[in-house]
Amino acid sequence: MFTVTLARHAMATRFELVLHGGHEPGLRAAGEEALDEIERLENELSYFRATSQIFRLNQEAAQHPVRVAPWLFRLLQQAQRLTQETGGTFDITVAPLMRCWGFYTRERRVPDAAALAEARACVGMHLVELDEAAMTVRFTRAGVQLDLGSIGKGFAIERAGEFLREAGVTSALLHGGTSTVLAIGTPPDAPGWKIALEHPASQSEGIRNLQFAIRNSSAPLATVSLRDESLSVSAIWGKSFTAADRSYGHVIDPRTGEPTQGALLAAVVLPSATESDALSTMLLTLGPDGLKNVMRLRPDMRALVAGEGAGPGSLRIEAVGFDLPAQ
Repeated sequence: MFTVTLARHAMATRFELVLHGGHEPGLRAAGEEALDEIERLENELSYFRATSQIFRLNQEAAQHPVRVAPWLFRLLQQAQRLTQETGGTFDITVAPLMRCWGFYTRERRVPDAAALAEARACVGMHLVELDEAAMTVRFTRAGVQLDLGSIGKGFAIERAGEFLREAGVTSALLHGGTSTVLAIGTPPDAPGWKIALEHPASQSEGIRNLQFAIRNSSAPLATVSLRDESLSVSAIWGKSFTAADRSYGHVIDPRTGEPTQGALLAAVVLPSATESDALSTMLLTLGPDGLKNVMRLRPDMRALVAGEGAGPGSLRIEAVGFDLPAQ
């Protein structure tokens, strides 16, 4: 039994891959092909790269219908369905709000009411027309823009997993930074891939640190075992900023146009990495009180959400299917 480890930087994070199998060259080739697919998708889905299909849509789709690749059209259809299912809590048209709050630059700021209202008027998947016969996308008003940051990494990992399975890989773990991890089969010596969510460090500026710990942790927030499943985590830190003694995270609630205050972090386990990525964003927005509503969307879901507790520095944790440490 051979073990191959690979890593690649893409989508502003480090992707790491562990593969087990009986043929080392084949494992390595499959892993490199999977990472190549992630890089290719970054070039197609990037909000900022002028060569991407998303960039072209944002530039042209308000003027005329724009034809896109069939796989991207299906992804946009999936995003539209998820928006409908989540009551607008998940929405890839959030880009005007991200720009309004300065999250695309170092000018992070609290916008005035007029600017926020203008941005909100350009948000909503009802403003995106998808013509399946022609495979075209059209925006019904100027100012609409797509940002697939809440679903793109999960989709890329899911596609990479398909490449691995097609190559005959039966035991692998792929993760993209602190965002999404995909488990294929099981490791050689265990019934599942045990993933630990490291406990956030509580600081005066809020909870900041979260990472996947593919190892034993002395004090994890929670653990979960994966087999042919994906785990996605959404959190409010990263591009956060403070103004007037208030902290603002970079995850925007499309319904209000403001950074979400629902929770500090949320984690979702599902067979589809695309869906786990999207629904962890929804759960982060809704917070602990919204866990039951999110669970209703997928009967096979496992989920965890952590918000601020009653006491200083404490957490309120609601979870289904995660192992929490004894208190």
